[in-house]
Amino acid sequence: MEEAKWYVVHTFSGYENKVKVDLEKTIENRKLTDQILEVVVPVQEVTEKKEGKKKTAKRKIFPAYVLVHMIMNDDTWFVVRNTRGVTGFVGADPTDPVPLTESEMASLSLFMDSTETVIPYEKDEVVNIVAGSLKGKQGRITAVNAQKETVSLVISMMGRDTPVTLAFTDIRKL
Repeated sequence: MEEAKWYVVHTFSGYENKVKVDLEKTIENRKLTDQILEVVVPVQEVTEKKEGKKKTAKRKIFPAYVLVHMIMNDDTWFVVRNTRGVTGFVGADPTDPVPLTESEMASLSLFMDSTETVIPYEKDEVVNIVAGSLKGKQGRITAVNAQKETVSLVISMMGRDTPVTLAFTDIRKL
């Protein structure tokens, strides 16, 4: 019996979860659970800071792509290829898809299990100060410290550039 491998399937943008659900239903109905083993929409947990509050969300790592762990044969190819929302397999020849290598899958699984913090500000961005004694002033970011969730700003006071360090929660984008 042939070994199951991971294949990348291209979908319409925004249809990844629908393709996953529809494909899983078809696999169940056609009793192909021993040939199509898993359907995955790779996501990563990200932490964003919006309006001073931390918010955790899942973000698709590869929008418009789904990973399918399957034994490639005419039946499984047909089922996957004819699922609503699927545009095709990734590979040079659409009728003979190329599976992911073990090292590609290993690096993908490490990436999918990680948590990433999204830094809401970047160097040279101009922001409003919304808290403290400098409230109402504008400054240009010179550095961002993701660990401490602070930014270093340069603000103009009395005709001079003055460096200050503020928390992410004390500033807002223009």
